[in-house]
Amino acid sequence: MGSTIGLHARPARIIAEAAQKFDDSIVLSFNGQSVVAESPLLIMSLGAEHGAEVTVSSSNQEATDMIACLLSQDLDDDH
Repeated sequence: MGSTIGLHARPARIIAEAAQKFDDSIVLSFNGQSVVAESPLLIMSLGAEHGAEVTVSSSNQEATDMIACLLSQDLDDDH
């Protein structure tokens, strides 16, 4: 997890918007909990902090790679 504050509103929104571009389901898992990546609220409910290892899974490798890449970035900065 690259965002310095963790999976709060801004990174969760960015990740969810990216996930919504795919027809395939994308699942994020952390600390025994799994949620769909299309929902910012569910993403925030994971409570993942900076440095946490969040697992991304999907039947679509492109989707998995894109979401994993976003998770590794600091999405707290303005882009």
